[in-house]
Amino acid sequence: MKLLAFDTATEWCTAALWLDGEVHAVEVEAGQAHSRLLLPMLRELLATAGLTLGALDGIAFGRGPGSFTGLRIACSVAQGLGLGAELPVLGVTSLEAMAEETGAARVLAALDARMGELYGALLERAGEDWRWLEGPALYRPEAAPLPSDTGWVGCGSAFHAYAEAMTPRYAGRLMAVMPQVIPHARAIARLAAARFARGEGVPAEAAEPYYVRDKVALKTCER
Repeated sequence: MKLLAFDTATEWCTAALWLDGEVHAVEVEAGQAHSRLLLPMLRELLATAGLTLGALDGIAFGRGPGSFTGLRIACSVAQGLGLGAELPVLGVTSLEAMAEETGAARVLAALDARMGELYGALLERAGEDWRWLEGPALYRPEAAPLPSDTGWVGCGSAFHAYAEAMTPRYAGRLMAVMPQVIPHARAIARLAAARFARGEGVPAEAAEPYYVRDKVALKTCER
């Protein structure tokens, strides 16, 4: 199976090419330049492998949650490429991709959602995939998902952004914390490969971002 995968949900722009189990990935801290950087990164991956878009079996993208603009970029690129090459597409959530990046079996994924909130979930490894135990949802740091036992790994930017609230909340609950973990395209590719094999790809026009939060800014009265 040959898949192209990418994510623009955070300040990082990542892309990966899955070739029958082998992953080639590129990444750049893009700031707000995802729309300018993503397509050249994808072209570079394909050119290095000597492949055309039409030689692929599908396209996977990070569907969120994350930056509203970033999610729209990833979804629109997936739709455009999928429609142009008549390929199925598949969206993978940011929190699943983060869990996959840790290499752990039980993960609390927590991504900074700005405005004093985070996107969070408790996930447990289930074969080649992940099982949702709580979330995904939007939380205040002091009310983020709390594992009922030990043996969990925490990951994501919320552990850095809200360290003051989250460090005491999870003291003794997590065996490791990995705030540097992002929803990387290589993790999206690994998860998507198994899902495409199960026939879970959809037509390009059916691709949708997954916002979780239903608004991007607070009203004046709310601030």
